[in-house]
Amino acid sequence: MPPKADADYGDSVEPLVRKAAAWSWRLLVILAALVALLWVIERLEIIVVPLLLALMLSALLVQAVDWLDKRGVPRAGAVALMLLSAFAILGGILAFVISQFVIGLPDLVNQVSRSIDSTRNWLIEGPLHLSRQQIENAGNAAIQALRDNQAKLTSGALSTATTVTEILTAALLTLFTLTFFLYGGRNIWAYVTKIFPAHVRERVRAAGSAGYGSLVGYVRATFLVALVDAAGVGAGLAVMSVPLALPLASLVFLGAFIPLVGAVLSGFLAVVVALLAKGFLYALMTLGVLIGVNQLEAHILQPLVMGRAVSIHPLAVVVAISTGGVLAGVVGALLAVPTVAFFNNAFQVLLAEDPFAAAKRADDEDASMIQAEPDRPEPESEA
Repeated sequence: MPPKADADYGDSVEPLVRKAAAWSWRLLVILAALVALLWVIERLEIIVVPLLLALMLSALLVQAVDWLDKRGVPRAGAVALMLLSAFAILGGILAFVISQFVIGLPDLVNQVSRSIDSTRNWLIEGPLHLSRQQIENAGNAAIQALRDNQAKLTSGALSTATTVTEILTAALLTLFTLTFFLYGGRNIWAYVTKIFPAHVRERVRAAGSAGYGSLVGYVRATFLVALVDAAGVGAGLAVMSVPLALPLASLVFLGAFIPLVGAVLSGFLAVVVALLAKGFLYALMTLGVLIGVNQLEAHILQPLVMGRAVSIHPLAVVVAISTGGVLAGVVGALLAVPTVAFFNNAFQVLLAEDPFAAAKRADDEDASMIQAEPDRPEPESEA
């Protein structure tokens, strides 16, 4: 009798409610797994972030390494040559930017001092008619506030020193990982996919190949877009004789790796510098240059360059950047869109009826680091 009663109770529940309950507990399990995964990633951030950055950098350099490899250069030599070339270019750019910053900083200080003096005179002689005593009291209050918070500033400096140590550790890990990704990424991916059952292993490898192909296209397209943004903003600042034009353009270049919003947010620093150094009119002109470059990116570069490399809806881009920023700050915003691009193509191939045909359509196999070339198969046992 009790089993029959239980069956009667089960039959009394509406089918829609039973289906909703079945979906609910399954979704709760999936959500709990995602939360646990995010918790693990957060605890291992010092390891996960360098791995992801190395993967993005490998997408930028792997085609050049493969090109040298196909022309008879040993793989290790090709990797070393590309890494040395990248370091030489990056070091040269940083040295040039720093030297320009050192050269332009005194001029900026002088211009800011003149702007402060003119602002003080306007506050005294303008419509506000403030007294010199009021302005001096405000300045003294600001200085006193800095002195009162000296302990906090000191602890912030110590925290910054700790951050610098973490950055150096992450940089070394990124370099180490990048070297192995460029040299033996195919074997690494083939070894990782052995955790999957044999009947789906090739499908997973094809999905990873397609996802990495989209990552290659994304990084190359983003690099080109960032270069155009930096050139446009830098040229505008140079024409207006705004101090530190080249360092500000370099900042725009780095910020442009965060799609849609990065170049705009980093460009506002140029507006602030123009306001302090040259006045309100030049700040408006700088803002106009920034808006013009942003429109060029949104209406020409993004559809022609980025649209061909990665097919992601703008809403998905905005949501991904916002989510990444909330979860992991600037690094999360930087890695959010390439992560979405990777999984977008990977899932399309993974769920396709013919994954190999879908992978061939999704990306160029020659650009993929994680699919072995058919004429040079890699041994399964290598890691």
